[in-house]
Amino acid sequence: MFAIAASTITNWGLYVLLPIFIAFLFFIIWDVSKQSQSGRAGTFWTFLALGAGFVGFLIKIIMEVAFNKWLI
Repeated sequence: MFAIAASTITNWGLYVLLPIFIAFLFFIIWDVSKQSQSGRAGTFWTFLALGAGFVGFLIKIIMEVAFNKWLI
């Protein structure tokens, strides 16, 4: 009756819900930095360390699009 393909659920989770979750995590990092009064350097290093995973996720998406468009 309500059949949804597994690929649809995977695409929604990977390309819609995960970026929303990552944005929420950035808000949490910012809030923790402000409450702990870590200063500019502490906030920078926290965002750099935890934001590296998000940058890797973006690079992965760009590489997928590029490979699908130009190699296949």
